[in-house]
Amino acid sequence: MSLNIGIYIYDNAEVLDFSGPFEVLSTAKRLTGNDWNISLIAESHSIVTARGGFPVSPHYCFENHPALDVLIVVGGVHTEELKKANVINWIAETSALTKKTVSVCTGVFLLAEANLLNDLSVTTHWEDIKELKLNYPKLTVLENKRWVVDGKYITSGGISAGIDMSLYLVSQLSSMKIAEDTAMQMEYNWHKNDVL
Repeated sequence: MSLNIGIYIYDNAEVLDFSGPFEVLSTAKRLTGNDWNISLIAESHSIVTARGGFPVSPHYCFENHPALDVLIVVGGVHTEELKKANVINWIAETSALTKKTVSVCTGVFLLAEANLLNDLSVTTHWEDIKELKLNYPKLTVLENKRWVVDGKYITSGGISAGIDMSLYLVSQLSSMKIAEDTAMQMEYNWHKNDVL
């Protein structure tokens, strides 16, 4: 099965928010031989400096990425991204064509700013729950959830919760067995029952 999966990264993105899902998806691809194109996408083709000064070279930028079946928007220090109309517009336009749109941690703020999550159930990092409720009152924000599914949208808590959510995503894109095999290959204890 051919899929284009794009992970949106930006300066001060949380490293495990994008590297965790990338590892899960690329491991699942390796185990199955699926034709999944898993890529990091940034606003431009410049080096992105993630949190802690971690330099990352994106595979694509807004202008040249393939049409996406799955969009993953990661968290981190996201406040500057919220101010960028071209980023928010790109997220909205890209998500309109995806089968799944996913956020890790505070990436949910970018989806909310793009008006994608109104009247849906979502979650985020525990530290940001209060701010998400305050700034986006049309969302039903759930606490104490590793990840939440509502329609084609999946939102997760922070950092390691993004790995749990990504394994769930594999179960939806492939099968539960492949998701379990992926977790085993990664020697990861998957919190797989925590889903709405």
